Amino acid sequence: MGGMFAIMFFPLVSAYLSPGVSRLLLRILKIAVVGFFTWMFIGGISLLEVYFENRFDLKAENNLEARKVRTQFMIFKRLLLILVILLGASAALLSIEEFRRIGTSLLASVGIAGIVVGVSAQKTVGTFLAGIHLALAQPIRIDDVIVAEGEWGRVEEINFTFVMLRLWDLRRLVLPTTYFLEKPFQNWTRSSTELIAASYIHVDFRADMEEIRKHFLGILKSTSLWNGKSSAIQVTETNAETMELRAIMSVENSSAAWDIRCLVREKMISWLRDEHPDWLPRVRMAKPEDEKKADPADKLPME
Repeated sequence: MGGMFAIMFFPLVSAYLSPGVSRLLLRILKIAVVGFFTWMFIGGISLLEVYFENRFDLKAENNLEARKVRTQFMIFKRLLLILVILLGASAALLSIEEFRRIGTSLLASVGIAGIVVGVSAQKTVGTFLAGIHLALAQPIRIDDVIVAEGEWGRVEEINFTFVMLRLWDLRRLVLPTTYFLEKPFQNWTRSSTELIAASYIHVDFRADMEEIRKHFLGILKSTSLWNGKSSAIQVTETNAETMELRAIMSVENSSAAWDIRCLVREKMISWLRDEHPDWLPRVRMAKPEDEKKADPADKLPME
């Protein structure tokens, strides 16, 4: 603001100064005004960031809209900051006649250099454009649950050139933005945070499925991890020794999915061990004499 007042009163002050000092002060004042407006624009971007953080809370239970908006703003905020700083620096330099003459003479060479840099840095430019594409198409968003490179984690940061995943054990996995446009990955929260969790249990063939289903439903009703929308337990596979049971249950988010899988598995194993140990998997073996008794074909006369 001081620079604005200084420019308003500069004609009055310059009357008492030499021409050389007047030109120097005028250049300084122009640069100060450009710096002031650049600072104002940067401050406005920071205020927008505070507004979006308060308006769209990522900690809310249903934060799909918040993740969408915050992802777009995070990427375009950096782009705006770069543009504001570049425009401010350019305006400050162009206010000086010497730099203006040099800049005019260098336009042609800058164009040629830009072509050379673009050809030699195609991968870097492609990565930068991929970051912008992520902000627009949004295959991933801030706080999305992602499975990439065999790792489970949440999107912590999205930049123009890389994406930071916070893994379940607090490690960080850094992937280039082009990874999410070129390779397959899992997004567990793309359209909703709700998931279907599954636990697998093996039991003996003598197990009573109806009684198992009743106990399984009782486990779900006893925990707040289950959202009450869907559940089932079925025989999904058999082998020579056991039946494979798959228990599925709906939950609100990926954290609850992990917890309820472990809970159901632990409760079912404890119940089988304490109440129905004969339903636990067992290995059946036959004695040699039993095999002879069970196979009368060995005693048939030869023709």
